[in-house]
Amino acid sequence: MDIIDARKLPASAQEEKRRTAVKLWKKSESIAEIARTLDVSSRAVQNWINAYKAGGFKALSAKKHGHPEGMNRRLTAEQEKNLQKQITDEQPDQLKLSYVLWTRKAVMELIERECGIKMPIRTVGDYLKRWGFTPQKPARRAYE
Repeated sequence: MDIIDARKLPASAQEEKRRTAVKLWKKSESIAEIARTLDVSSRAVQNWINAYKAGGFKALSAKKHGHPEGMNRRLTAEQEKNLQKQITDEQPDQLKLSYVLWTRKAVMELIERECGIKMPIRTVGDYLKRWGFTPQKPARRAYE
């Protein structure tokens, strides 16, 4: 018997397997038989049945994995919004920064001045990427 790692299946397929397992269990099939039918481990089937007993079919639905959106960010949503507005509306020299164009270092100084947060330049790059700002290199053209 080849047991398929159900974690690699799409969320909808995982949910369908869980629902099928519970339906078969309600028809009085054994856990081992259900596991063989669905190509999963007996332990997985038992966990699904226990989840169903605790919370019904809703407990079998696919859940989003990973950290919640916005977790571990040093800037608040309002601070991010204000910084984005400043970067798009004004040039660094208008904000009395010693730069002509926006660079990660210029944004880093702006964050420190506006929010009082010292942030590594790498993290500033992550914020800029998340905000949709892309690095731009000036085109090299002959002036003649």
